[in-house]
Amino acid sequence: MIFRCWLHTIAMYLIALAISTPLWAEQPLKVVASFSILGDMIQQVGGNRIEVTTLVGADADGHVYQPTPADARSVARAELLVVNGLGFEGWIERLIQASGYNGTVITATDGIKLRKMQEADTDPHAWQSLANARIYIRNIVHGLSLADQAGASVYKANAARYLDRLDAVEAEVISTIASIPAHRRKVVTMHDAFGYFETAYGLVFLAPVGLSTESEASAADVASLIRQIHKEQIPAVFIENISDPRLLQQINRETGARIGGVLYSDALSSRDGPASTYLDMFLYNTHTLTKALK
Repeated sequence: MIFRCWLHTIAMYLIALAISTPLWAEQPLKVVASFSILGDMIQQVGGNRIEVTTLVGADADGHVYQPTPADARSVARAELLVVNGLGFEGWIERLIQASGYNGTVITATDGIKLRKMQEADTDPHAWQSLANARIYIRNIVHGLSLADQAGASVYKANAARYLDRLDAVEAEVISTIASIPAHRRKVVTMHDAFGYFETAYGLVFLAPVGLSTESEASAADVASLIRQIHKEQIPAVFIENISDPRLLQQINRETGARIGGVLYSDALSSRDGPASTYLDMFLYNTHTLTKALK
């Protein structure tokens, strides 16, 4: 009799626990992001309702990334896959096919006004504009809400708070860049990753390598850039966290343009670094540029 009462008490406790504990707290939505900047945006919107796996991590180059078997397993288990698109992840279709994933794929750049290049390529680095980031967030909210309709109101509320922070960062970026003298607003970076930043905030970025780090700078291109640096007295060159710095170090030696620091272009820093979130990255890049150019 005592044993049956004890079993009944335990059963009632377990039922009460199941009722009081939301299902999503035990089973967060499994989301895969193609690279670290996108992964942070998704986490900011999803909060504790989601579990984000990022394929291309901190300080890694998404242009030349080689997926692993572990990546295929992550994608296979995902309930939502979010990519940048515009050719940034040239390997993503092969990975999807290898994983057998047949779920929803959200392209975060849908709806963005694209930057077209002379060679007819489309610039995929749309996150380098905070105005574009608002569209990224809108697409992320849409994707998460499709996969988890019960959490739609939470995702919208999280996104609203995040966009408020984004607005504050944008105001700081604009005022900080405005303090740079107009004749000193030209810089050199390794690859052409800051075109959207240039259009939005009024700096000019020159790069010996094109839109993708898979490209190689020709000797003629490097020589032309060196002549331009001399002629226009461009004050600084910047190393990127994802790129081999040796070419820019050569340009530094041959022109006297100082190395202004490291910019985070296609990937965040590690968690203990200065650019471990998207908004931190944007502020860090802005203040690094401004310090060198002023």
